[in-house]
Amino acid sequence: MKNKYVFLFDEGNQQMKTILGGKGANLAEMTRAGLPVPEGFTVSTDACKAYYEFERQLTADILQQMKEALHQLEMRSGKKLGDQSNPLLVSVRSGSVYSMPGMMDTVLNLGLNDETVEGLAQLTNDKRFAYDCYRRFLQMFGDVVLGIPHYLYDNALLEIKREAGVTSDPELTFEHWMRVITAYKNITIKETGEGFPQNPFDQLELAVKAVFDSWNNQRAKVYRKAHQIPEHLGTAVNIQLMVFGNMGNDSGTGVAFTRNPSTGENTLYGEYLINAQGEDVVAGIRTPEPIERLQEQMPEVYHQFQNICQQLENHYLDMQDIEFTVEKGTLYILQTRNGKRTAKAAVKIAVDMVQEGLITRDEAIMRIDPNSLDQILHRGLDQNAHMNIIAKGLPASPGAATGKVVFDANLAQRLAHQGESVILVRPETTPDDIHGIIASAGILTSRGGMTSHAAVVARGMGKSCICGCEEIKIDLQAKQFKVHSYTIHEGDIITIDGGTGRVILGEAALVDPEFTDEFKTLLLWAEDIKEIHVRANADNPQDAKISRGFGAEGIGLCRTEHMFMDSTRIPIVQEMILAESTPERLKALERLLPIQQNDFYGIFKEMQDLPVTIRLLDPPLHEFLPSVEDLLVKVTLLRERKENPSDLLQLEELLRKVQTLHEFNPMLGHRGCRLGIIYPEIYSMQVEAILRAVIQLKREGIQCFPEIMIPLVGHVKELSIMKRVVHQTAQRLMEEEKEHVEYTVGTMIEVPRAALTADEIALEADFFSFGTNDLTQTTFGYSRDDAEGKFLSYYVDSQILDHNPFEILDQSGVGKLVKMGAELGRKTKPNLKLGICGEHGGEKSSIRFCYETGLDYVSCSPYRIPIARLAAAQAVLQSGRAKTETSQL
Repeated sequence: MKNKYVFLFDEGNQQMKTILGGKGANLAEMTRAGLPVPEGFTVSTDACKAYYEFERQLTADILQQMKEALHQLEMRSGKKLGDQSNPLLVSVRSGSVYSMPGMMDTVLNLGLNDETVEGLAQLTNDKRFAYDCYRRFLQMFGDVVLGIPHYLYDNALLEIKREAGVTSDPELTFEHWMRVITAYKNITIKETGEGFPQNPFDQLELAVKAVFDSWNNQRAKVYRKAHQIPEHLGTAVNIQLMVFGNMGNDSGTGVAFTRNPSTGENTLYGEYLINAQGEDVVAGIRTPEPIERLQEQMPEVYHQFQNICQQLENHYLDMQDIEFTVEKGTLYILQTRNGKRTAKAAVKIAVDMVQEGLITRDEAIMRIDPNSLDQILHRGLDQNAHMNIIAKGLPASPGAATGKVVFDANLAQRLAHQGESVILVRPETTPDDIHGIIASAGILTSRGGMTSHAAVVARGMGKSCICGCEEIKIDLQAKQFKVHSYTIHEGDIITIDGGTGRVILGEAALVDPEFTDEFKTLLLWAEDIKEIHVRANADNPQDAKISRGFGAEGIGLCRTEHMFMDSTRIPIVQEMILAESTPERLKALERLLPIQQNDFYGIFKEMQDLPVTIRLLDPPLHEFLPSVEDLLVKVTLLRERKENPSDLLQLEELLRKVQTLHEFNPMLGHRGCRLGIIYPEIYSMQVEAILRAVIQLKREGIQCFPEIMIPLVGHVKELSIMKRVVHQTAQRLMEEEKEHVEYTVGTMIEVPRAALTADEIALEADFFSFGTNDLTQTTFGYSRDDAEGKFLSYYVDSQILDHNPFEILDQSGVGKLVKMGAELGRKTKPNLKLGICGEHGGEKSSIRFCYETGLDYVSCSPYRIPIARLAAAQAVLQSGRAKTETSQL
């Protein structure tokens, strides 16, 4: 039996998404539900895969099935492709399994040629309309299928508008469109060497191939990478009977959401254009009207549309993004899909739908992408600060952003890679700008509405965005925009507030976010389900306070070396490092002790009854010292000047000591427990500072639970020696202070040998914390700084690696060592506490891995705690181990 590649809409359903793509499956579902969907058929994702398998050719089977489906469409519509008297016209649209708005290509009005355009004119009794459709088709087909730059068509149209003395398309007459069509045909001949294809089935074949090709265009690749959409899925192609929104003032086209995609408010939200076709709304060419105005202009259509929106939301149990066309007063639904939304809106919609009885709490939790919560945690504008507001546009995606004005997507990407914050400013964005949008802190456009390309993509990414800011006049050639009396040049700093649409000159003050009741409710539901604890990586009292506010259940990593980086402390630390005898070093450590004690006091006081894991000094000592190169330059200059001999002697002595500490590979050198073994007095001082802080708080009635972590252990004897130092220091201090302190001693598993011998190391450890940052470096043999800056992005782009292993845990390699370390450790000590404190502790797939591996906790940066809490709940639900269905309210 031959493969089925083509499906009529009424042959499919919602469950066939992987074959029909999201758009095709929804068109099929709406057709079966009896909604006013124009007839059509879908060329499946399997056909796309076959197309690439057969060296980008449509097989005989695919072409034959397309002809059979086309014949059925002709029979049902009473029209025929290529028939001069009653021509069938179709749209050809992409539709991948996962929504990729604007990333792939569309062709409208296919089937028009020099003959059928006459038939369309006679049928509609409107020559202007027919030739308007033909010129649109010539441009779209030329751009998408023939690869002719669209600006050539734009320039030709602008020239004819100038000669006609008009500014908008509707002002052009039939005669003008005839001139435009002649100009477009000449462009085709000049650019391709051939005339425009007149055979409608050839047009269809070429258009389907072009849509399949667009699956691998640059913008689609960038989008898939950003949203982790698999490459192998392919796209489907939907061929659908054309309906026309450009047939006069009783026609129109629009896009609407069943709820507000920025706030989540349960109100119809969208835009439309009267006497417009196809892509006009999302392309941003004309600024559309809000959907509420449709109630005034076409009340019956508006109420019918309202009812259909409710019907679709109740069917799909999610907010819908709906495209519609009105042709001569008749409403048609062209597409529905789950709508892109901000994280704030996603949380509100999910919680509201639970309270409305549409979905369960578990479903609400699974519906939110944990990574998207970053958007909610973004800072906004300080409304009390002075702001020089120079313009206002449509508030398309909330959050505030400050950066340098950039008018080109390539430059935005380049500057962002250099660490600059940029605001991409464009008349409107196109899918080709996707890399610049990803790189930018925010987007500002002078044209387009709330459902334009810029708005939809920015909302999906959590980028601040303002659209339709018509006050600003952009001059791309001069690289500037003007607004009122201001001229803003490329490189000038502006601030945009995507929540209100305000454009502010200069850098505006930002404030921390506020959390909605729905956000708090969702996290409480997650708390009821999750089983793995979530701790914070926090190195100071302020971070500890923030972490506790976000629901941290302790601190999983306090990096004590971060406490030494303050400029007032560096000289003491350097004195300690450069000491050439134990008495000298002890003298410096004596000065550091009260400073460290005060640090720990603040952290413990914020966390109070929650556990705090403190890692003793870890990095190479050279990180606290001036560079050899800088010292050499200074010494050389002083020698040349032959001045200040005492200064020269001091510098030469410092240079000698720093050179003595030089290592060829310091990250694998004298650091971590190796430092503590050679200089036990350093670790002893830190232990004393920790326990003195605990005793101080104990006397104030505050209970603390310190967990002392020895870093970089690779051999059980290393931990044994360091554990003895900790116990001896603790014993001495408790005897002096006549206070008993409870504490535990464990280690960070961050080198492969530690994982391989975890059963031995567990003999000396009360807990393990997997330091997956260094474990990834030592397992792969990658220096993170060098790898990320030089070859790692190439490895990911070339699919040598699926992901950057420093962002997403490498489960098959590094993860195997974590599993082994956990199993071996618990074989020795069944109740051994296990956690992870690398950056992977805040990444959703890594958290699920930790849960399934049996770890007790994950630890992550303060602002990722809500993400980790939600991901931890999702891990339970995904595993099927949830205790109960937490329910319909």
